[in-house]
Amino acid sequence: MMPDEGVIDDRERDGFFSAMPFSPHYDYTGDGVLRSFEASLHRLGLARIGLLLVHDIGKMVHGDRHEHYWNQLTRGGGFAALERLRDEGAIDGFGLGVNEIAVCHDAIQAAPLDAILLAGRYTLLEQTPLDRLFPACISAGVTVIAGGPYNSGILASGTRRGAAHYNYGEAPDGVVGRVRRMEELADAHGVPLAAAALQFPLAHPAVACVLPGLGDANQARQTLDWFDLAIPAEFWTEMRDEGLLRGDAPLPFH
Repeated sequence: MMPDEGVIDDRERDGFFSAMPFSPHYDYTGDGVLRSFEASLHRLGLARIGLLLVHDIGKMVHGDRHEHYWNQLTRGGGFAALERLRDEGAIDGFGLGVNEIAVCHDAIQAAPLDAILLAGRYTLLEQTPLDRLFPACISAGVTVIAGGPYNSGILASGTRRGAAHYNYGEAPDGVVGRVRRMEELADAHGVPLAAAALQFPLAHPAVACVLPGLGDANQARQTLDWFDLAIPAEFWTEMRDEGLLRGDAPLPFH
């Protein structure tokens, strides 16, 4: 982040609402990674960091500039700097924090990643990583953190509370209809759909943990309750039999 005197209020900028007078500055070179690491230590008040993630590399964020930033990360020494930090014990591991699958494949081939935080791409609504990414992660020993299990909200709030959000925007009709049927099955089995959304990713052996967004202590307690909830096997099999989940997706039977 760089100081920006042009920031005068908390309107949305770069996907976030903040009045902090800073604007993002992308530098994935080796020097940029090391400077960012040092700055993070100061902001966090820590002497070391467990897992260091390269955030939002990829075409989804950078568009036509992706190739430029990818070259910084690879030929420009970004990944090499992360390996050095790990080898020196300054961090326990490194990886990516992204919302897209293609760049994960590229990164696995380019560097010895420890983990990938993949947000919104392995959920009750999306299971594309089953095709290639999860097998590649298992083969390379890369741990997956499943972020965004509620797909920007629709799998937590459902379709009955006004506008439903999916993938950082208004949910399209097809997604709303699909979630509505999931809600009907969940109701029939006495299951909060959000609990199913939270537990589903954890059934895959590539996934080590799930990372939902929590806004306060009540949401934290609710999340723990959903995590511990016993969901009937019949719910999962009906979801699969109706084509709401892929047939090859592991199911979290208790």
